[in-house]
Amino acid sequence: MLKVGLTGGLATGKSYVAARLAELGCHVIQADTLGHEVLRRGAEAYDDVVAEFGEGVLGAGGEIDRKLLGALVFPEAAKLKRLNSLVHPHVFRRQQAFFEALERGDPHGIGVVEAAIMIESGSYKRYDRLIVTVCPPEVQVRRFIERGGTEQAARDRLARQLAIEKKRAFADFIIDTSGSFAETDAQVRDVYVRLKREAE
Repeated sequence: MLKVGLTGGLATGKSYVAARLAELGCHVIQADTLGHEVLRRGAEAYDDVVAEFGEGVLGAGGEIDRKLLGALVFPEAAKLKRLNSLVHPHVFRRQQAFFEALERGDPHGIGVVEAAIMIESGSYKRYDRLIVTVCPPEVQVRRFIERGGTEQAARDRLARQLAIEKKRAFADFIIDTSGSFAETDAQVRDVYVRLKREAE
């Protein structure tokens, strides 16, 4: 069983590549989804996050409102770091459980975890191979705006992330998503073939 990390910068097509890999037969999970799950009421990180940041981050029904929480922590690096310290250990435990189940059910399979700050957090070291999606910064900003964000918000987020050119140095495989979907799909298929050969 092969453990694969999938990362990249803001709006570089990580989720698109993840979906294509899943269609080809990889077992894919998103770290963001696991992060949302551990923040739910009664889940692993809920009590610690509410104790740390206060009931002002709660929305209807007592659930943590991720928009309120994000507005509180993203402007301040220390708060964001503290939130990550409360959430990430539980996310990593769920990822480990995912890989253990995959090892039992499909020992020659490919498990892929998609996460945005895999390199920045150092968690890329947990994987056998790392895929990095890339595209020019102006494309990242344009895509983010097309999804309903603002240019300033895009540039703020990019400023907090490791530059794409630096992320390239960590990659076993690079997928450039700046072209057509067909061009991206061809790269994904090539990477999948190479990963499958290694997994078997």
